[in-house]
Amino acid sequence: MTRTMETQLLRDQDIFPTEDVLEKVLGKRYVIYKKLIDTVTGEDYGLALEWRFYNDGKAWLGKATHKKKTIFWLSVWEGFFRTNFYFTEKTRGGILELNIDEKLKTDFAETWRFAKLSAKRWLRASCTSWADRK
Repeated sequence: MTRTMETQLLRDQDIFPTEDVLEKVLGKRYVIYKKLIDTVTGEDYGLALEWRFYNDGKAWLGKATHKKKTIFWLSVWEGFFRTNFYFTEKTRGGILELNIDEKLKTDFAETWRFAKLSAKRWLRASCTSWADRK
């Protein structure tokens, strides 16, 4: 079995992830990123996206928030971007009933079942192609 290395990008603290920078590093995936951001920051969802450089991970991360609550984290990798959603015991209810890919539901359930040390559990989605949106 061949395992591919995933390389996180946006590691230079002095280069803020502007739209031009993101378009350059994401290449043809930028259109998917742009659609996601336009959707979640639009009138229907009203999220705000802010970029910060985090010294612990030595990379820029996008934090999507609604008021003061973090909804998801966004990271940029070679060839794709990734969103991570974190849930507490209180907020995890209803995930399995959502109209989302069954693999996401299975991953979430397995992560919840085995990650007992953390108060928060994650649901991660990576976008590598237009087909991933479906």
